Amino acid sequence: MSTEKSLMEELYASTLRDIKEGEVSKGTIAAITAKEVIVDIGFKSEGFVPIEEFRNPSELAVGQQLEVLIENIEDDHGRLILSFSKAERLKGWQKIADDLNEGDIIDGRVVRAVKGGYIVDVFGVEAFLPMSLSAFKGLSNHDITTRDYKFVVAKMNKQRRNLILSRREMVQKEREEVRAKLWAELKKGQKRKGVVKGITDFGAFIDLGGVDGLLHITDMSWSRINHPSEVVSVGQRLEVLVLDFDKDNSKVSLGLKQIVANPWDDAVAKFPAASRVKGKIVNIMPYGVFVEIDKGIEGLLHSSEITWQKKMVNPQEMFKLGDVIEVQVINVDKDAKRISLSMKQLEENPWVSAAQKFTAGTTVKGAVRGFTDYGAFVELDNGLEGMVHVSDMSWTRKINHPQEVLQKGQEIEVLVLGVDVDARKITLGVKQLQSNPWGGIAVKFPVGSVAQAQVVMNSNFGVFVKLEDDIEALVYSSEIDKTQAAALKPGDKLQVKIIKVDVEGMKIGVSARL
Repeated sequence: MSTEKSLMEELYASTLRDIKEGEVSKGTIAAITAKEVIVDIGFKSEGFVPIEEFRNPSELAVGQQLEVLIENIEDDHGRLILSFSKAERLKGWQKIADDLNEGDIIDGRVVRAVKGGYIVDVFGVEAFLPMSLSAFKGLSNHDITTRDYKFVVAKMNKQRRNLILSRREMVQKEREEVRAKLWAELKKGQKRKGVVKGITDFGAFIDLGGVDGLLHITDMSWSRINHPSEVVSVGQRLEVLVLDFDKDNSKVSLGLKQIVANPWDDAVAKFPAASRVKGKIVNIMPYGVFVEIDKGIEGLLHSSEITWQKKMVNPQEMFKLGDVIEVQVINVDKDAKRISLSMKQLEENPWVSAAQKFTAGTTVKGAVRGFTDYGAFVELDNGLEGMVHVSDMSWTRKINHPQEVLQKGQEIEVLVLGVDVDARKITLGVKQLQSNPWGGIAVKFPVGSVAQAQVVMNSNFGVFVKLEDDIEALVYSSEIDKTQAAALKPGDKLQVKIIKVDVEGMKIGVSARL
């Protein structure tokens, strides 16, 4: 019996392997618990591997073969302790030692963040990725870890089993590859998607995926825009058209408005001359306003087409941005992309009936609307304006500026002297409402008579004096002593002699030499 038992023990012993701590052995999973994986490596007892050493424990199965490292043949509890991760690490270093060199590209997974960088799993080996070489700017640790990336081997010490990686170099390589591919694919007229990288006053820079292109403000919209931010925003994804590119200088010109049809193509058919349209004022200039009458279509309402009045108007005082107005199309120039508009054409031309309504000799009323150095503008019916020249304001008084006798907004009565429809001009008079007093003046102030006068103004050619209210005369410089003339000031009294009365010219000449 003892002999048989001895034979059985010898037979069992012959089936067992001799194992050594630190070596890698093949085994089969015998069981899986919540904390450990039990592995049979052909030893007298089964070994134990902590469950946390496996990246995906749920994928393990009984009967599955794997390689483990023998850590301890018999621990304090008499158990065989194995390690899956160390076996993987050892095999990884063997592969690294055989296949890798500095500068090579490898795949790895970031497993955790540590002080100064990250730990990366490469073939089961823990490599170090310094923060300065990570190229993970703007990403959280949650977004970085448990993801696979490509790295460049920055430094490797095979004896010390020390491996340092660089993601920054890899990113640079990837960018260069993407750039090279993009330049190879780029063609004029090609549509590409990009992201708005930055905005300036003259346009926006679009990242096409490694190559930046310029979307100029003039190529953003068929409509008028004042700033690129009205159309695009930083971070916005959009489709653009490649207008031109220069690979040698790394320049790409892009277009956005060219993606859609040019609205000017059918502008002539859509907006024939004499048609009425409504539009929004999008720009105001001293010479007129720009009116958007359709998407991407703007016309100019010139200041001369705002009203039938001859006097130029100031558009900046009449309109504001966003106003909606009705206009009439005068002309469309498709090639120059110009449309001429008019407001006054929507109304009856008051000048057509002006000659019949304002015949010479007619007395009318109006309001003073403005001045020039030589006259005053008076608004009549139908918005027409006439002018009263300074020479037609008084029979006797010398008027240097119309504001000496008239005020803006003042209602006055005037006489129509003439109407020129072609020149759109109405001539008015104020003094003509009264009879010409010069016949009586000649009788009252005969040549040779002496009168008391009041100095009105000194000039280079003489002294103007007032004989009576609104009756002025000129003391010629030859008719007064220079010293005496220089001492005179407005309001001074001066005795003069009448030496000339010109009834036709409406002038009186006097002398201070009695």
